[in-house]
Amino acid sequence: MAHQPDASTRFGLPWRFPRIGRASVQQVARREPAGPLQWRDRVHSRLVVCAALFAFWTAGIEARLVYLQVVNHADLTARAERQQTRTVVPPAKRGEIFDRHGRLLAYSVDADTIAADPSEIEDPDSVATSICNVLDGCTTDRRADMAKKLRRRGAFVYVARQVSPAEARKVKDLSLPGITLLKESRRYYPKAELASHVLGYVGLDNVGLGGIESAYDSQIRGKDGKVLIQTDAKRHALFSRVERPATAGADIELTIDQYLQYIAERELRAGVAENHAAGGTAMIMDPGTGEILALANWPTFNPNAFTRADDDARRNRAIQDLYEPGSTFKIVTASAALENHVITPETPIETSPGFITFGPRIIHDTHQYGLLSFTDVIVKSSNVGAIKVGLRLGPQLLGQYVDRFGFGQTLAPDFRGETPGIVWSPDRLDASALASVSMGYQVGVTPLQMATAVSSIANGGHLIEPRVVRAILKDGKRAEVAHKVLRNTISSETAATLTTIMEQVVERGTAKAAQIPGYTIAGKTGTAAKLVNGRYQKSDYNASFVGFIPSRKPALTILVVIDSPHGNGYTGGAVSAPVFKRIAEAALTYLGIGPTLNAPPPVLIARHDATDAPPPITRTSTRSIVAAAEPATSGLMPDLRGLSARDALRVLSRIGLTARMNGDGFVISQAPEPGAVLVSGDTCDLRLGRRPPVGLDAGGAQE
Repeated sequence: MAHQPDASTRFGLPWRFPRIGRASVQQVARREPAGPLQWRDRVHSRLVVCAALFAFWTAGIEARLVYLQVVNHADLTARAERQQTRTVVPPAKRGEIFDRHGRLLAYSVDADTIAADPSEIEDPDSVATSICNVLDGCTTDRRADMAKKLRRRGAFVYVARQVSPAEARKVKDLSLPGITLLKESRRYYPKAELASHVLGYVGLDNVGLGGIESAYDSQIRGKDGKVLIQTDAKRHALFSRVERPATAGADIELTIDQYLQYIAERELRAGVAENHAAGGTAMIMDPGTGEILALANWPTFNPNAFTRADDDARRNRAIQDLYEPGSTFKIVTASAALENHVITPETPIETSPGFITFGPRIIHDTHQYGLLSFTDVIVKSSNVGAIKVGLRLGPQLLGQYVDRFGFGQTLAPDFRGETPGIVWSPDRLDASALASVSMGYQVGVTPLQMATAVSSIANGGHLIEPRVVRAILKDGKRAEVAHKVLRNTISSETAATLTTIMEQVVERGTAKAAQIPGYTIAGKTGTAAKLVNGRYQKSDYNASFVGFIPSRKPALTILVVIDSPHGNGYTGGAVSAPVFKRIAEAALTYLGIGPTLNAPPPVLIARHDATDAPPPITRTSTRSIVAAAEPATSGLMPDLRGLSARDALRVLSRIGLTARMNGDGFVISQAPEPGAVLVSGDTCDLRLGRRPPVGLDAGGAQE
């Protein structure tokens, strides 16, 4: 039998079919119909599973897309905006502040601020430690606060505001991720403490927090700008767009004179120190305009580092502190009495036995004066005399003049936080309370109110709004602040009479320490026990003096209040009057205001074409004063022409007349005319010139 080749060999296959028996063939034949069906089922089931998984996967993706594009769209857009763009707010430059002569008192400089994006910081503690290590005086608490800020959720936080240039360079050299440096505007006061209570101070957010910086913040601050910066993935700027440019604020010109402010602060500080006092206030005001030339408080502070000062140092005592003015308030009582003809300067008032009682209450005088004229009641500052005049006035009339002079009201629009004071309603004043008000107790005033009231007497009876802002400068234009007369307080005649009385307070009364050779000064002292826990203290007083100079042509009103002196005395005459004198002397020299009594003749320059030499000026002797007053013995007006202002005042004082003067130098004309009939209590108008009238000698007699 021929050999049959194997099937694998025939088809050239490298393998062979296995040999199987018959039984095996039958088994294979039985399984062949079922094999393909099971394979298809398995493939189908797997495809179904895969399709289901794919469907679920697709649905999940679509759900996620719906969530991201619809539900969370706003949040993602905002996050993308923050990542792709940055908004920089260029701070507005605050306007500058000048004194009345254009000398710079406050301006703004650039300062570096450390800021962070917390979303880019992985280890807040480590970053906070690195920054703290390069900052001067960084404490453990401050480092913990930094770390707390860096853990916040958000795109921006301040880490340290307005650091020094050296600190900014050190932080920049660290190259910390998420940390950046921003430029901010910082307020700088080149004169440090000078006029700090007037200027105020500015917080970290470029907002005024006190003084003029606060009262005029909306004008000084300007408006911040807005710049949008497009960045790439590495936060590098691609381009920027200015949405709103920053606009600078207005400049402020103050009424303050830098030199007078320095004088007031220097002398007040010396006065507080030498009297071992708790503090004090000094003010210089122009009585004709209401402009405040200087306002000083002690203690004071440096506005460049205002956070290091306590509240007591930052408090503006001139407008916030209330004190009982004591005898300085007697000028209100005197004004009401003179204006309403309740008394005259010569009216006798009995002050014996040196005290007055109201039930169990006893009010004493310093000395037992006996019978005094009303002029001497003010000159000697008799409480009993002032009380008796106040009782004649009554509560309604006295209350009317308290209101007229501005007490119990805010007066200055340039200051925020001004205290209106404490004034009792006239309906609530019984005899005892009326007595207290008449001598300056049971009424709370501010130094600003007292200076404004006395300025009203100095300018002839006009209450002028006190101002510390002189002009506002914006866009090259200067808008001056107008002077505002609030009301009339007294007539010019009453003001002149009261001025004469106040002059004698300085000349022979309680304020002799305020005298300045060559100048007439009108003023009033005040000494008031401080009220503590409802009881008046016997060791703590407010000592004050207020006056104007030169009294006949006032240029300055000066007030000094010393709180709780414990040195060489406690009265206004012993404590505050010397401070007034030192301030006034320096101010008069600085302003070039010459003497008003026996003033030296002006320097004359000879002209070559002059034919007549000017008549010589001779000083008036005491004998000529007596001779000039002789006609008054017959009830006739004496001839005052040719007398100096001081000698004319002496003559008028001898015959019981008051004077109203215009000009300076010697009397060149008068009304009433010489030889007119004298009327007791009348006022004599005198016109003054630099030289006596031709044809008259120094005594006023015809040659």
